[in-house]
Amino acid sequence: MKRKTLDTEEIPATFHSGNYQELCERLASEDNDLKRILDAHGYPPMWIRENTFETLVHIILEQQVSLASALAALNKLKEKIKEITPDTVLPLSDEEMKACYVSRQKMVYIRGLAQAIKDDVINLAQLAKMSDDEVRKLLISLKGIGNWTIDVYLMFALQRADIFPIGDLAAVNALKRLKQLPVSTTREEMLEISEHWKPFRSVASMMLWHYYLSNTRKKIAPVD
Repeated sequence: MKRKTLDTEEIPATFHSGNYQELCERLASEDNDLKRILDAHGYPPMWIRENTFETLVHIILEQQVSLASALAALNKLKEKIKEITPDTVLPLSDEEMKACYVSRQKMVYIRGLAQAIKDDVINLAQLAKMSDDEVRKLLISLKGIGNWTIDVYLMFALQRADIFPIGDLAAVNALKRLKQLPVSTTREEMLEISEHWKPFRSVASMMLWHYYLSNTRKKIAPVD
């Protein structure tokens, strides 16, 4: 039987508190596996963050470490400089950043981002008005900012509705487990599966994270 596609008319490019649960329900009505998540675990949290330099720093800190470790580093930075902005971060020495649990590699990434914002190479307010592809093209030019970081930024900070973070281990492992896919399933095959959730792949991804976190305590993010 031919699969019915979701009606995309009048669906916004973003999700928000007013439509989030409705979008979860629409996805569940089209995918029995996603419905099982709702039935077993309820609605996923709507993970969103402000569109700020601090948010991007937080996402960088989350690369390849536990969420708890990243948050500890972020909080140490906030203790040190009170407000995380390009102007407060750039004067920090290597020793000061290391004392805040920031690795030497991530120091480079954070300083590069801070300088790009100060030089107006990156304008966060303008990013909110750009397409997903335009945001990706601009951010990926910065050292240490790869597709995973951009995907999370698009989903959490800009609340873009149609992102599937193929580089996220939690989302990928949840998809494999939910759909009972073999370990050998390729990225291309998983992306093809995610196509069925358009134009709400971000919401489907949050359902997958909800499923993952409900079944495991591992919270590791990949490197870009």
